[in-house]
Amino acid sequence: MPETAQSPAPARQIEILLVEDSEPDILLTLEAFEEARVPNRLHVARDGVEALRFLRGEGEYAGAPRPDLILLDINMPRKNGLEVLREIKADTRLVSIPVLMLTTSQADDDVRSSYEFHASGYMVKPVGFENFLHAIRAFEDFWLTFVRFPPRA
Repeated sequence: MPETAQSPAPARQIEILLVEDSEPDILLTLEAFEEARVPNRLHVARDGVEALRFLRGEGEYAGAPRPDLILLDINMPRKNGLEVLREIKADTRLVSIPVLMLTTSQADDDVRSSYEFHASGYMVKPVGFENFLHAIRAFEDFWLTFVRFPPRA
């Protein structure tokens, strides 16, 4: 008897926290993820302090979903991405969330520090709309298609 193809189970919606202070980069990222093949919900925090409040469910973020993945810029006001990364990885409730640095910084010190603080990856934002969209789609192909995320608590 011939084998029949089984439809894959529908993918669960991926919760993503984008921590970014650049409005054009936020809009580009939102646009790219709207076209994603994998169901996702993108939340935005515009600086490191807001990101930590979201992650800890404080104030207006009480009841916010735990993200499956964090996209974290480095150069931000109030608290930079490396400080946020260090706090995330020191918090037992947050440590298992993968954090991908998504930044314009190409500084070796930023790359080294990111990995020393246990970032899951480091991606330099490409210049130009088409290049940025291409990079986000490549990100999506890997992170949202092949990666298995830790179970939500």
